[in-house]
This record gives sequence, C-alpha cells and structure tokens, in this order.
Amino acid sequence: MSKTNEQMAMRASKITIVSNILLTAFKFFAGIVGNSTAMIADAMHSFSDMYTTIIVMIGIKLANKQSDKDHQYGHERFECVAAILLSAVLLFTGGLIGWAGIQQLIAWDFDEASIPRSIALAGAIATIILQAIMYIYKRGVARKINSSALKADAWHHLSDSLSSIGSFFGILGARMGFPMLDPIAAILICLFILKVAFDVFRDATSKMTDKACDDSVIEEIRTTALAEDGVLGVDEIKTRLFGDKFYLDIEISADGEQSLNDAHEIAERVHHSMEARFENLKHCMVHVNPHTQHQKNSTFM
Repeated sequence: MSKTNEQMAMRASKITIVSNILLTAFKFFAGIVGNSTAMIADAMHSFSDMYTTIIVMIGIKLANKQSDKDHQYGHERFECVAAILLSAVLLFTGGLIGWAGIQQLIAWDFDEASIPRSIALAGAIATIILQAIMYIYKRGVARKINSSALKADAWHHLSDSLSSIGSFFGILGARMGFPMLDPIAAILICLFILKVAFDVFRDATSKMTDKACDDSVIEEIRTTALAEDGVLGVDEIKTRLFGDKFYLDIEISADGEQSLNDAHEIAERVHHSMEARFENLKHCMVHVNPHTQHQKNSTFM
C-alpha cells in the first residue's frame, strides 16, 4: 500500500470514528430515554465500531512499515493480525448483547413501562441511514486501495445498518403490543455481529496461512504469461496470499535450444508483465523450463 493509499485509509477511518462517536451517544440516549433494550444493544454495537476501527488503523499503519532486518519480507500480515483482533472484539461484544436479550426473555417481565418510546424508533432510522452511507463510502475507499482490513470495516457498517433494521422492527413491534420483540431484536443483532466476527476471522486466517489466490486470478496469471513472446507453455503456478498482497512462483516453458540470455529475457518479460497486470503482487519468481517435443505435440493437438 502506497503512502497516498495509507493516508486515504486513515482519513476514512477517522471519519468513521467521529460519526460513530456521535451516533453512539445519540443511540444510548435514545435507548435509555426510549426504554429500548434493542437500541441500547445497537449503541453498544456502534461503540464497538470505534475501537475496532482503531485496531484497523493500527494494523494498516504497521502493515505499511518498510522491510527491516527482522521482517525482510515486509509487515503486511500485521493487517491480518488487526483483523483477527477485530473479530475477537466483535465476538465478545456480540455475546454480551445476545446474553442481555436472552436474560430479558427468560425473565419475561413485560409491562407498560417496558414498551419502547418513539425516540428509540428515531434512533434506529438514523442508524440505518448513516451506516448505509458509511458502508458505501468506506467500501469505495477499500476497493480503491485494496485493503482487506478496510473492507472488513466497511462490511461492519453494512451489518450495523442491517442490525438496526432489526432494531427498528423490534421496537415497532413492541410499541404495537408485542414487547418481547424488543429483546428478540437484540438477539438478532447479536447473531449479525457473530456472523461478521466469523467472516473477518476466516478471511484474516486464510491470508495468514498462505492460502492460494482464487481460480480466476490463477487463470489470469496463466493468460498473461502465455501472451508473452517466447512462452510456449505454463508448467506450474503457485500463489500465496500475504496480507493484501500475494507471492507468485511460476514455471514457464520455452525453446530449450535458445541461449541462456534469450531465456532470461523471456523470464524478464513475464516478470514485468505480471507486475504491470497485478498491482497487489508483492514478489514474482519466474523459472524457465525447456519445452520438450512431447509438450509441443500436446500443446498444439
């Protein structure tokens, strides 16, 4: 990630923190004054957004440090570490919210005083609109700079918007004479948060354990290599994710009777074409094999 992309990520994260501070304060007020468990749960969700965004910012900052003696391949995986910490925080927050809703249902103590007020509905509507806007904004930045941590945070905003829709219907149902719908909505919010935690954890761990690129990327790599003059075949492609970047080891076949200098030039062209085609390519190793007669026959059959 370039310095400019890092600045874009930091700016987007700071905007998120400010918006969540204002939104959390309003939702806590609306939940307490409006007597809504679901809205208070939603406020806790928004509060969790603030420190998860801080985790993302720290991860991005560390991931963009230059290589050093102890980390000669760079620090990109710190962003994955940040995402894993984010998933743990979300898991804890979601568990607390769900347990509060379950306890209220078990107590089954619903009376006139437990019915949420209209201000709680206003809080849910405000959250739905603002979080949808933040999701669209942060998703756009994440795609532009190709940041997995920022993408996870953007998805978090979408989950907030969806969970607030659950809050809205729970509060509305409670006001229509079904007060048990308010804690049920809180439990649904819990499930949304747990789903996000699982998705973020799965994505981060796959990048920490040298997961290969998608098949579509592999096919694009193959096509790019075969487009270069002198490449008669692609024998093997190995990839591994490294944070938001990936490593590539590719074996190509070329005319075995040509000089070493000519074979080296072909490898160089393939190397440069890969770097030009894939912005998130961290390192590319090209190995040239002699193209045998058997390969020639099978290639053109």
